[in-house]
Amino acid sequence: MTGAILSWALAFALACVSLAILLSLFRLVRGPTSGDRILAVDTLTINVIALIVVFGVAEATQTYFEAALLLAMVAFVATVAYCKFLLRGDIVE
Repeated sequence: MTGAILSWALAFALACVSLAILLSLFRLVRGPTSGDRILAVDTLTINVIALIVVFGVAEATQTYFEAALLLAMVAFVATVAYCKFLLRGDIVE
């Protein structure tokens, strides 16, 4: 019984995260300003991290969690750098 509940929960989580990714892609393409597109990329990255974590739970391996952590660190630095470039026109002062 527990295995069936877990598989249903994983399927529901996969569907929700997939819908969130599609909505983020829509905002990325449709976004009227650069700020909207930056937020869409950041949200898309968070959703991809959630997708990786769901796969990690489904496969019961820690490798996916390490990949999600690395992607989160790189995405944070990239978002900050792009916002700084957009505001000031230069990343390194």
